[in-house]
Amino acid sequence: MTSRQTFDAVLFDLDDTLHDDTYAFASAAEAVAREIAAEHGIDALKLKAAYVAASEGFWIRLTPDQLTTRLAGLRERMWADALREVGIVDDALASRSATRYVDYRRGFLTIFPGAIDLLRTLRARGVKVGMLTNGFAETHHDKIAELHLADEFDAIFIADEVGMIKPDPLLFAHACAKLGCAPARSAMVGDRYERDIRGALDAGLYAIWMNVHGETIPPGGRQPDVTVPDLAGVRAVLL
Repeated sequence: MTSRQTFDAVLFDLDDTLHDDTYAFASAAEAVAREIAAEHGIDALKLKAAYVAASEGFWIRLTPDQLTTRLAGLRERMWADALREVGIVDDALASRSATRYVDYRRGFLTIFPGAIDLLRTLRARGVKVGMLTNGFAETHHDKIAELHLADEFDAIFIADEVGMIKPDPLLFAHACAKLGCAPARSAMVGDRYERDIRGALDAGLYAIWMNVHGETIPPGGRQPDVTVPDLAGVRAVLL
């Protein structure tokens, strides 16, 4: 299959593929850190960095066994760990920080230009469109609604709702089956090589790597079918 052929289905990752999640979560973490810095006289950027590292580490190491984890409680623990990095031990402050983080992030959510138009154009052409995310339903349904994406998909697959996480090829196959399309006639668009691209290739999908992070393919890793720098590149491949 080449990029000039028609796909029966296209699966999209959510974070950093359809919207700028890196900007949203880093900005929210900094806003909380600056609040705490003003109250306690600590280094705001050090606190922000500690929380960002804890959060990124969790998502990178996410396993199916963790799908029953309450994300709200996890965020409290991550803020507690980050606060200890700047010399503060305060469970109540960690809890408040987790709540404030969610409030701030809502205000920083930003859809990538052209994302909704791309989804609508694909569906207008008869292509089934699905979302495939390792996020948790606890927060992701709200995020999807805030981004006005809830009605733009034929199906949405959230990790804890389906009981599988990327890069499990069975998850990609499951999504294709639910959309009524064969993996060989489907494409996956995502920003992370290990989660999105490797899983898609193992499941037999056409893999479109939107490499917004400037990652490199790990030694021995298979090449994606196509690599693009942004959503405009994705549009050029699909349309």
